[in-house]
Amino acid sequence: MKNTWLGSIYLALAASIWGGMYVVVKIVVSIIPPLELVWMRYLVAIIALLIIGLMTRQSWRIHRRDLLLIIAIGVIGNTISIVTQEIGTKLSSAQMGAIITSSTPAFMVIFARLLLKERLNVKKGLSVCLATMGVLLIVGKGHMDISNQLGGISLLVAALTWALMSVLIKRVPSNYSQIVVTTYSILVAIVMLTPFVLGRLHEINIYQLTHPTIWGGVLYLGVVSTAGGFLLWNRGLQMLNASSGGLFFFFQPLVGTLLGWLILGENIGVTFWIGSILILSGVLLVIQETK
Repeated sequence: MKNTWLGSIYLALAASIWGGMYVVVKIVVSIIPPLELVWMRYLVAIIALLIIGLMTRQSWRIHRRDLLLIIAIGVIGNTISIVTQEIGTKLSSAQMGAIITSSTPAFMVIFARLLLKERLNVKKGLSVCLATMGVLLIVGKGHMDISNQLGGISLLVAALTWALMSVLIKRVPSNYSQIVVTTYSILVAIVMLTPFVLGRLHEINIYQLTHPTIWGGVLYLGVVSTAGGFLLWNRGLQMLNASSGGLFFFFQPLVGTLLGWLILGENIGVTFWIGSILILSGVLLVIQETK
C-alpha cells in the first residue's frame, strides 16, 4: 500500500510538471527551434543527473543483456517522443499539446497487453476508443489550419511513442537505479540528436538566449522537466503496473490547459473541450478498472 501511494505521488508530480512544460516550450521554441531545444535541455539534464549520481554514489554498470532495452527507451521515448512533442507544440498550442498527449494512458493499455501480457478487457478497450476519438476530434477540427493539424499529428506520434517507452521501462530490472537508467537513456538521445544539431546551432540568435525568460525556460526544461520529471515518472512506473500508472497523465492536461489560458491567453473552443472530455473519459475508465 505504501508503494502504491508513493508511486501515485511520483507520477502525479511528473505529469503536473509536464503540464507546465508545454507553456514553457511554447515560449522558448519561438527563439530556439524544437530539435535544438531538445538537445539543449538534455545537455542541462545530463549534467544535473551526473551530479546527483555522483553525490549519491550510484553504480553505473549496466549488464550487456539490458543495453538494447536502455537504447530502445532512449530512442523511442527520449528522442522520437520528445522531438515530436516539441514540434507539435510549436505548430499548435500548449493546450493541444497537453490534451493530445494525455491520451498516452489509453495507448499504454495496448502496449502493456502486447509486451507485458497485462489483461485487456472491455473497459480498457473502450478507453482506447474514447481517447482515439478525442484525439481525432481535436486534430480534425474543420476551422483548424494546416499548421495546427500537422501539430496535432506530431503530438499523436509523441503520445504513442511515450506510451511504448513507459511500458518498456517496466521491463528494466528493478535493481537498476532510476538515476542511472534515466541518465543512459538521455545520453542515447544526445548521441542521436548531435549530428543533426551541430550544423544548425549558428542559426540561433545568441543575444536572445541571454534573456532570463529563455535561459530560465531551458533550465526548467532541463533540470525540472527532464531530469526531475523523468526520474519521478520512471520511479513511479516501477511501483505500479503500466495500465494503472498511465492514468496519472490526467494531471497533465489540467495543468497545461490552465497555465496556457492564464499565461499565454489561449482560447478554449467547444470542440476542443468535447475532444478533451472523450480523452479524459477514456482515462477515467482505466481508473475504474484499477479500482
